[in-house]
Amino acid sequence: MGTTPPSTLRPALLVADRISKTYGNVRILDDVSLDLREGEFVALLGPSGSGKSTLLRILAGLIPPSAGEVRLAGQPLRGVNPRAAMVFQNFALYPWLTVQENVELGLLGSGLGPIERRRRALAMIDLVGLDGFEDAYPKELSGGMRQRVGFARALAVSPEILLLDEPFSALDVLTADNLRNELRQLWTEQRVPLRSVLMVTHNIAEAVSLADRLLVFGANPGRIRVELPGLPPSVRARADGFQHALVDTIYRVMTSPHEEVAALLPTARIIQPAGPGPGYQMLPHVSIGDLTGLLERLQRLGSREDLSDLAADLQLEADELLPLVDAAVILGLAVVEQGDLILTALGRQFAEATVDGKKAIFRRQSLAHVTLIGEIVRRLDRAPGHRCGAEALQRELEQFFSPEEAARQLDTAVDWGRFSELFAFDDDTGEFFLEFPEGTSGGETSQQRAIG
Repeated sequence: MGTTPPSTLRPALLVADRISKTYGNVRILDDVSLDLREGEFVALLGPSGSGKSTLLRILAGLIPPSAGEVRLAGQPLRGVNPRAAMVFQNFALYPWLTVQENVELGLLGSGLGPIERRRRALAMIDLVGLDGFEDAYPKELSGGMRQRVGFARALAVSPEILLLDEPFSALDVLTADNLRNELRQLWTEQRVPLRSVLMVTHNIAEAVSLADRLLVFGANPGRIRVELPGLPPSVRARADGFQHALVDTIYRVMTSPHEEVAALLPTARIIQPAGPGPGYQMLPHVSIGDLTGLLERLQRLGSREDLSDLAADLQLEADELLPLVDAAVILGLAVVEQGDLILTALGRQFAEATVDGKKAIFRRQSLAHVTLIGEIVRRLDRAPGHRCGAEALQRELEQFFSPEEAARQLDTAVDWGRFSELFAFDDDTGEFFLEFPEGTSGGETSQQRAIG
């Protein structure tokens, strides 16, 4: 779409004006503003839980904002956005309907007769490469083919705005790459009547390969921190030095929220500073096995590696790699400098240690640096019989997190506590408790056992 004027000169199709969203005591989105303009493809990037998908649903009119306003063509949006269609990560197909019936579903409220609905559905099925599969059911299709049905259903209503919620994340690498290239062709060749595309993705390379403009979200609460210009269309699809440099810059922005963004990319625009956080340390949801594997891999690579190269090497998207990085940093096993992940001396020791040695290091570092684990241990040391329920702690966490996130925080703390042998958890009673190894004193504190 190279003949169109710069995006700042094009009319705004959809505007989010100071949008906030709150669930209970927890603010998910904080004062988010953005314009979606004629002829541009915009990507939203950011950590899991930063509210990107929530914002997309607000723009689609599926949920209302708690504060602020969405305007469509200058008018306040009331109810479902009539000019937008959405493609979901999980395909959202009805298994009892055929491909054609699933595609026609979005047209049932359009006022079109059955013949016109059929014509449009078949045209979109052909456009996305599923001609011949009209009578197939979703169970007969591969993941990539199911997502093609999702695209056909969205495009059949002739939307002006296409909203994409991680449309390729549930697909294997080759299928995702194939569909990504086809989407790029549909957009650049103007084979569909779309006027703008807004995509949520955790895949930084994907965003760089598609978008005219990239918005980097911060979390807790969700806000747009930085706006970055995309690469010129002529180089966007090539995996060359320009693309790698921008991917690397975005990783640096996402892992170093207080780094001077203007120094990394002078054309970047600071929208909002990083948020103050939820008021309580947020525990990254990673398994001990994945964290151990990352640190051991980093050790084999010489203890230092560029984050974008590491993501490509491990075939991990940002939302998979960055929580592992956060966990390593919180535990003092690694640091991030200039977009590189670097093992600390203790991290190198951890990577080389036996299982018992890893447990001992993890135990000490968890007690010293993980707020939630330290709080559980302190309560257990004081509690009668060294047992305490998780329910009270869950309620306290809900002052800072949504109920779902508070439960996830506790689940992760249970996994980490079990690995480090700081405490155990009785799933039947919902209680944390201390296990005293044979030959130890029941009066010994967890801190003393950790040191021992």
